[in-house]
Amino acid sequence: MKIAVIDGQGAGLGKTFIKECKRAFKNNVYIFALGTNEIATLNMLKNGADEGFTGEIRIVDFLTKNKIDAIVGPIGILIGGGIGGEITSNISKVIFNLDCIKYIIPLQKHGIFIPGTRNLAIREIIKEIIEDIRCKNF
Repeated sequence: MKIAVIDGQGAGLGKTFIKECKRAFKNNVYIFALGTNEIATLNMLKNGADEGFTGEIRIVDFLTKNKIDAIVGPIGILIGGGIGGEITSNISKVIFNLDCIKYIIPLQKHGIFIPGTRNLAIREIIKEIIEDIRCKNF
């Protein structure tokens, strides 16, 4: 299965997801690290991503030319200016239009609250995503 993980800044969320996903699926998953900056990409690669792409041009190019089973990232990936201004409108538009499942982590930052979401710890959210991926068996 092919999963893209997109993150910015230091990629704390991306690193955590990649470690847990590799632990759960071992060699049955290929993870693409999509970093909005070089540090984010490098941190995700150090934590087990198989391949990395950095910056708007490379992220958009990768997502438009490749078929992935799922993409994982914080809610800011759907909003131009998200992740501390590191998500461009081109990136968010391409992600929104992807023909794959999108696992959006509902971080309660920037005044965004999604009714119906539970106040779970990041590790609990990641565990829930991994269980859903396991059930889908891409």
